[in-house]
Amino acid sequence: MSGSLPFYQKHHRHYDHGYRSRETESKLSQYQTSSRYTAGSSTSATRTSRGLKVSSHSGLEASRLSPVLKRAKPTYLAVDKENQIIGYVVPIFRGSQEFGFSNTEEARVRDTSAYMARRDLFTSGLEMERSEQISRREAMRESAERISLNKRIHEHGEHFKRMNEDSLMHAPEFVIKPRSHTVWEKQCVRLHCTVSGWPDPRVVWYKNNVAIDPIGNAGKYKLESRYSVHSLEINRCDFDDTAQYRVSAMNSKGELSAYASVVVKRFKGEIDESLPSPRHGPVSEYGINFQTHIVDKFGVSFGREGEIMSLGCTVIIYPALHHYQPEIQWYRDDVLLSPSKWNHMHWSGDRATLTLTHLNKEDEGLYTLRVTTKSGYETYSAYVFVKDADAEVERAPGAPLDVRCLDANKDYIIVTWKQPAVDGGDSILGYFVDRCEVGTNHWIQCNDTPVKFARFPVTGLVEGRSYLFRVRAINKSGMSRPSRISEPVAAMDPSDRARMRGTSAPWTGQIIVTEEEPAEGVVPGRPLELQVTEATKNYVVLSWSPPGEKGLEGVMYYVEKCVSGTDSWQRVNTEIPVKSPRFALFDLAEGKSYSFRVRCCNSAGVGEPSDPTEAITVGDKLDIPSAPSKVVPTRNTDTSVVVSWVASSEAKELVGYYIEGSIVGSNVWEPCNNKPVKATRFICHGLITGEKYVFRVRAVNAAGLSQFSPESEAVEVKAAIASPAPPYGITVLECVCDSMVLAWKQPSFIGGADITGYFVDYREVIDGVPGKWHEANIKAISERAYRVSDLKENKKYQFQVRAANMAGVGIPSLPSNTFLCEEWTIAVPGPPHDLQVREVRSNSLVLLWKPPVYQGRDPVNGFYVDIKEEDAPEEVWRGVNNKATEKTYIKIKNLKEGERFVFRVRAQNKAGVGECSDVTEPVLALTKPGTKEIEVDVNDDGIISLNFEYGDLTPDSKFVWSKNYEEITDQSRLTIETKGNKSKAIFNTPGEEDIGIYSCLVTHTDGASSSYTLSEEELKRLLEVSHDHKFPIIPLKSELAVELLEKGKVRFWLQADKISANGKVDYIFNEKALSQGEKYKMNFDKNTGVIEMIMESLTPADEGTFTFQLQDGKATNQSSLVLIGDVFKELQKESEFQKKEWVRKQGPHFIEYLGYEVTPECCVILKCKVGNMKKETSAHWYKDGREIKSDEHLGFTEGVLKLEIAQRGSPAGTADYADDLIWRRLKISKKDAGVYEVVLKDDRGKDTSTLNLTDQGFKDLMNEVFSFIANSSTPLKITSTDQGIRLYTFVSYYNDLLQVTWHYKDSAIAFSDRIKSGVVGEQLWLQITEPTEKDMGKYAIEFNDGKGGLRRTVELSGQAFDDAFAEFQRLKAAAVAERSRARVAGGLPDVVTIQEGKALNLTCNISGDPVPEVTWLKNDKEITSDDHCILKFSSGKFASFTITGVNMSDSGKYSILVKNKYGTESGDFTVSVFLPEEAGGKKK
Repeated sequence: MSGSLPFYQKHHRHYDHGYRSRETESKLSQYQTSSRYTAGSSTSATRTSRGLKVSSHSGLEASRLSPVLKRAKPTYLAVDKENQIIGYVVPIFRGSQEFGFSNTEEARVRDTSAYMARRDLFTSGLEMERSEQISRREAMRESAERISLNKRIHEHGEHFKRMNEDSLMHAPEFVIKPRSHTVWEKQCVRLHCTVSGWPDPRVVWYKNNVAIDPIGNAGKYKLESRYSVHSLEINRCDFDDTAQYRVSAMNSKGELSAYASVVVKRFKGEIDESLPSPRHGPVSEYGINFQTHIVDKFGVSFGREGEIMSLGCTVIIYPALHHYQPEIQWYRDDVLLSPSKWNHMHWSGDRATLTLTHLNKEDEGLYTLRVTTKSGYETYSAYVFVKDADAEVERAPGAPLDVRCLDANKDYIIVTWKQPAVDGGDSILGYFVDRCEVGTNHWIQCNDTPVKFARFPVTGLVEGRSYLFRVRAINKSGMSRPSRISEPVAAMDPSDRARMRGTSAPWTGQIIVTEEEPAEGVVPGRPLELQVTEATKNYVVLSWSPPGEKGLEGVMYYVEKCVSGTDSWQRVNTEIPVKSPRFALFDLAEGKSYSFRVRCCNSAGVGEPSDPTEAITVGDKLDIPSAPSKVVPTRNTDTSVVVSWVASSEAKELVGYYIEGSIVGSNVWEPCNNKPVKATRFICHGLITGEKYVFRVRAVNAAGLSQFSPESEAVEVKAAIASPAPPYGITVLECVCDSMVLAWKQPSFIGGADITGYFVDYREVIDGVPGKWHEANIKAISERAYRVSDLKENKKYQFQVRAANMAGVGIPSLPSNTFLCEEWTIAVPGPPHDLQVREVRSNSLVLLWKPPVYQGRDPVNGFYVDIKEEDAPEEVWRGVNNKATEKTYIKIKNLKEGERFVFRVRAQNKAGVGECSDVTEPVLALTKPGTKEIEVDVNDDGIISLNFEYGDLTPDSKFVWSKNYEEITDQSRLTIETKGNKSKAIFNTPGEEDIGIYSCLVTHTDGASSSYTLSEEELKRLLEVSHDHKFPIIPLKSELAVELLEKGKVRFWLQADKISANGKVDYIFNEKALSQGEKYKMNFDKNTGVIEMIMESLTPADEGTFTFQLQDGKATNQSSLVLIGDVFKELQKESEFQKKEWVRKQGPHFIEYLGYEVTPECCVILKCKVGNMKKETSAHWYKDGREIKSDEHLGFTEGVLKLEIAQRGSPAGTADYADDLIWRRLKISKKDAGVYEVVLKDDRGKDTSTLNLTDQGFKDLMNEVFSFIANSSTPLKITSTDQGIRLYTFVSYYNDLLQVTWHYKDSAIAFSDRIKSGVVGEQLWLQITEPTEKDMGKYAIEFNDGKGGLRRTVELSGQAFDDAFAEFQRLKAAAVAERSRARVAGGLPDVVTIQEGKALNLTCNISGDPVPEVTWLKNDKEITSDDHCILKFSSGKFASFTITGVNMSDSGKYSILVKNKYGTESGDFTVSVFLPEEAGGKKK
């Protein structure tokens, strides 16, 4: 079958007229406007001629206007005036152009012979109708004929409407392709093309494979599309427009491209000033040699059906031109891939990506990326494997693949497929074929029973409709998943399509009858060339050629069969004749022989049969191929093997081969490919490195799968061995008069096997002309340094080196530089060599080297290491170590992650620093994924080991252990064990001689290595851990301890941190084992690890050592407790006490014994907490043996008993009982000292609690009271009096027993008349009389509470002293004034009642300094002394007021006013004088 589908397989029956091309619409309009043969207008075009009317109806117009396509049944019938059918008319739809008739043309046409022939052909009974003498028999015959013709015309009309080429979907085609142009600069150029295709293709223009954007380049490009003509106009061309232009047309059926080149020329020397100045350097791809590199490649890939997979590569093209794009193409198995719903391609400018949107096994194969430039192309290929999706039913087979349609006809389509590689473990019973009409989702199973042959003719199709197909495999476990659906294919005869695509004759005014036009009334002849094209046990396919006669009416066929040996022919298709010259017969008896023949038929009758076929026996004619042979596997890579085999000797129509592999001993076979391969060699990927595999192969064709080939020999999966690449970097390390020491670098590729040695060649160079090569060594040397001897002094030489491995000797290196053989006499050493980089991490690495061969005048005594970034200039080399190192290795730290570095080493001796070594290869400072470090381990036996693991080993990889970076060859101190990807270095007898740096290198890798530093401290720690592991100890959470339980029981216990269920304990006392009994109760809770032993009591015999001995497997431990002497006696005493306590607590008892509490109010409360009380329980308080009685009944339950010593003034002798018993008495004083006792008593017993508050006990109590008093004191303050300055503080409560000390400048004050202290109420004060500046300083009062005391301080100095002193002076002056001012001390009454005539004498005391002045007033008016009123002031102290004879005028208010400089004071009295008679009246 060709790569592209035939035209008839690309079209569907169901199409929408709205998608027709413009050309098709034009033709339809002409059909509809034709005056005579229009098919489909809403009104019939009619004409009358000789009583004949022709009518044409097809419904095309209605179909086009309706959204749902409706196909009317057209009738092209000839009728007379009475509308009687007399014949039919054939519309001319097959011409290349459409036409109609005018009235004048109609008359001319009628006279032509062609017109007459048409009348004779289609209206054979016309004359009979016109003569009206037709018989009944003829009328019936013609009626039947008309019905037959009507049916045939309808079928032909429907067929041609469906087969209109312009209405069927097909891929784009370039009718006219764009052509190349060469133009002058500043000219415009237009590229145009004509494209056909349906649906209308989408056209895109490209410049050098970059889509042209007319909007982004406004004014530069102009794109037009009109009537299938597409153009690109480039305005004012310049040099940049010189390029290859591509126009791409794409629709749903495919994509097609055409190319044209545009070359822009310039007149010599002409430069347009208005244009930008010309760019220097290359401006286009012309004349440039491109270098293409494909990097970041995709590797061999594995996917599963239904997944999405992307393949991509980065493409680097040098030089990089902005406007240039390469051509990117993808291939699968050397077949070019096009974009489709399964394949999406993307080019980003530097990366090509192919995305497989829905993997199927058809996608398996070798994928190739091809990048094409004008300088050539580069390719890269890798294989993609696609596994079956998980079966929906366990052990069901895999899905078939590659479903195709080999043949398509009106009656059937042959579907083919390829068998799957996976049968699910059970043989495949057969296959079911499903079909689905395009446009629906309804799948119909085509065969009732499974077919084993991978080819099946599907019948029962509707002619002209398109179908999709899929196939499912079945075994006894169930059905597989369906295959990928096929491409759509239409059910129609290829010959119909060929005729439809033929060229129709032009209109000549006549109807030209070709072989497409059937001839009426002619019985067809015999079919020709009948043959059996395909025979299986399920069906037989026949094919033949139509009869040779031309112009036959539409022919159909009857197929007949005959069992061999008989003459009985049986018609196979009795009901419906077949239309195409092919037919599939089913339901034939397997094993019987049949002959077949075919008859043609039409409305005129059935023709003669064809010649019969030869007898054919029903059965598969295509045999299953024979098994392949001689399967040979060959090593390829560490994950793949090349399998080759001898092809099947008997294999017809071979589809390919399936390869299966199995790990030796597993007996599990896995497919290596899921898509058959036709070659006899295949690379099986995805294998496990290091495993051994066997392989087998089987062939496949449509008949089925062959038997498996014999199994191959086992092959180990490891990289194939090849000879190594050449060494490089040849340098001279030392030179003497007749020899030179060379060094070189290891090949970058060692061929998959260790290098066994090197061979050195040399040749003499004379005047720049090299001579013949000579072997320097016959036996291979293992080191990368060698002394070449027997050279000639002062001669020049070149050298080359070859590496060898077990595969052979590789090609030689490039010749070295030319070296002069002369003796070195320099004083400094030569260059170090053989630099190696190990343990590369993101911020560090280790550099190793070998010392120079040439030492110089003195031995080498150190090395310097230099470093720089890879791209940095030479002048930025910097030193790693400032001080020379004597070692030949160094760890370089503080590297920048992700940066590339290079290194070199210089040696020094006493003479100086020598020449630099060769620079290392660039090293990327990056920790590779999966990198692991050496881990130290101590096992249960105490063995110390270093462990290193590496996951990506190659088959030839080895672990190389070193100490101080020198390979360990002597295993007396270290034993090396390697298993798989892990290696272990075991210390035999660890000691100080093992201190050092241990490293491990994995060969044949990308430098996997790690190191571990064993320091003296680390060795000591490991030895301790080793001892603990060698002699394990059961860890204890707590050591053996003793505690007392209720009733005085003694509990010995400990808790183990971790112990298993197998652990056991031995209880030892004084080296004798104890056992469970009345005296000893042992318990061991293995869940918590608590071990205990309980004794009822201790006796003198129990004094000694108790030991618990633990054992859990290998681990042991013990803990002991020594109970002797005072320790034992105290424990025994406490045990007895606890026992008595338990007895005591059976009756009323004290939970908390009698104690005291001092409240913040400085009240002392004696209290105790009691328990186990009842109503009958009594409580009695005693002091010094005398009961403190109360009239209240002691009715309380459990609670607290209290006795409060209250403040003075509280009522004495009162008691209050509830839950608390309180005794109130006077303020605490020394009288309260004594022994207090509380007694609880009832019928269960009694308990007593005593508190001694005498001597020290009382002193402690008072100290606590003093502490509360001290804490209640206020800060020390300063005040002034008329006598001096006073310091004072207040306390909440004061007790006479409180002791305080006043301090001045931290020294106790000695009190005197001038400095005194005292207490007033709750105020404590210090008085400083007549203070002076000497009294300034820090003062403090200290409260003594028997503990630390409390001190309050104040600073009497500075402003505080000045303010206090000033206030003192003021108060003092005020006091003096108050004492010296004039005063009336007393002696005067308030009222004096006196009888007239009597004498009045009043005297009062006067004080004041100086002596005050005395003034007497009567009724506020001053009076003076006279004979009647005598006023005297004597001795400065006494003032007298005397009236010798009182009369009534003397009554009034009298005042004495005394006055001096300090003040004035007055005394008032009233004198009332009465007559004697008034006095007598009052007496009565």
